[in-house]
Amino acid sequence: MFGYITVNKDTLSEENKKIYQSYYCGLCQTMKLQYGRRAQMALNYDMTFLIVLLTGLYEPDSVTRDGFVCSVHPTKKRTLRTNEITEYAAAMNILLAYYNLIDDWKDDKSLTKKTYAEMLKKDFEKAKKGYPIQAKAIEDYIARLAECEKSNDTNIDAVAGLTGEMLGILFAWKQDEWQKDLKEFGCYMGKFIYIMDAYEDIGDDVKKKSYNPLIQLMHCCNNDQEKFDKSCRLMMTSMLSEAAKIFERLPILLHADIIRNVLYSGVWSKYEYIQMKKRKKHK
Repeated sequence: MFGYITVNKDTLSEENKKIYQSYYCGLCQTMKLQYGRRAQMALNYDMTFLIVLLTGLYEPDSVTRDGFVCSVHPTKKRTLRTNEITEYAAAMNILLAYYNLIDDWKDDKSLTKKTYAEMLKKDFEKAKKGYPIQAKAIEDYIARLAECEKSNDTNIDAVAGLTGEMLGILFAWKQDEWQKDLKEFGCYMGKFIYIMDAYEDIGDDVKKKSYNPLIQLMHCCNNDQEKFDKSCRLMMTSMLSEAAKIFERLPILLHADIIRNVLYSGVWSKYEYIQMKKRKKHK
């Protein structure tokens, strides 16, 4: 489900591209150091965004390492940027990946995902021990989402809200004066992610007769694809608008341009890709 919160590199300055990439590389190497090489396969851009957001707000001391060469890109030297938030994001990455793999295994019986989940089990236990509240939030989310699927709940706002509640807890890094805003911000981003994921999957879900609360919306639109697309985009725009309002009132100056790039442009990259695939299909 995750992987939607990313930058639009076409509209990002060269300097900010390097900064964003340095946080991504820093997260990748932190996951390797904390959990081993196998954990790097679970890396996603959502947690890179979390690092940039929280670093922009809290401005912790960061360590920058230039000239790093990794095994994935051995011909190009990289810059790594890490701070205390990087370790938190690495743990959240492991927790999300493990629970998603287990959930996917239950849904489609993929042996590949089951095997990878077993490989991450030790790392998952380590992350869970360090962050029991966040682990419980993800576990409860998976269970509640399964209940919605079982009952074929078609209330898209309520179902998407489950992802929002969970991500809100993950975004609220500390119990301080910013906790409420970060929780609400994460909630709206979580809702956006769920709706975007459901929107992307609806074609396959209809064919496979799989659960997707947006199917009911499509029926309400009398299977009018254009009307359905507009309704979905309106919902997603509404979620992002609320998230952006929260961001704009936070005292963030550091990396503000990168965060705005994500909120106002980057998150729509997947949507544009989906539209492009549709256009090619109907040519």
